[in-house]
Amino acid sequence: MSSPQPLEEETYDMSGARLALTLCVTKAREGSEADLGALERMFQHLGFESTMKRDPTAQQFQEELEKFQQAIDAREDFVSCAFVVLMAHGLEGRLKGEDERMVELEDLFQALNNKNCRALRAKPKVYIVQACRGEQRDPGEPVTGGHLVMITEESPETIPTHTDTLHVFSTIEGYIAYRHDQEGSYFIQTLVDVFINKRGPILELLTEVTRRMAEAEMVQEGEPKKVNPEIQSTLRKRLYLQ
Repeated sequence: MSSPQPLEEETYDMSGARLALTLCVTKAREGSEADLGALERMFQHLGFESTMKRDPTAQQFQEELEKFQQAIDAREDFVSCAFVVLMAHGLEGRLKGEDERMVELEDLFQALNNKNCRALRAKPKVYIVQACRGEQRDPGEPVTGGHLVMITEESPETIPTHTDTLHVFSTIEGYIAYRHDQEGSYFIQTLVDVFINKRGPILELLTEVTRRMAEAEMVQEGEPKKVNPEIQSTLRKRLYLQ
């Protein structure tokens, strides 16, 4: 029996422009400014051209994503990747704009996919979502002790519409997200700390974010609560930010 072969470490080319768009509802979301400040530091540290918009309406969430896509496609230089940070009140699959109307997350995610944004085709697109995804709260639990067929190995001339995308949610489906009135959200603050101070492929960095959040305990109305992010990836290569 032959010994296993190590994985080929193919990485995304990060030598070009790095672009970031942050859309944040601050209305009735105390601590948002702390998160915005932390994100600005992170993007500056990682060499991103960063744009931040406060208090978008539901329609403006969509419009700002479309403007971001058009600006990226209009660039003449090489674009390496894009980050989109969305912060608002929310329910599963939806965000609430400053005008209290809801916008579908899936509609926002479509703007930069391989079909709709040519400049980002086959390049990493990272979405970070700080929002509730329901109303459940996790009290925590005590800790106790398929067949695939490769059709072709040739390099494909086409690429799936939804590859090269990473969705990072502050909490799992159906659950609330936590935010401190002065210090900001534990998710954003932890993510920024890890992304600035640690090196490695982004999925390993996010594993560290998850570990730290899982070990922490939130206290709400005197009751301890647990929370963890959720990561959904269709990245095809390793993504290094520094």
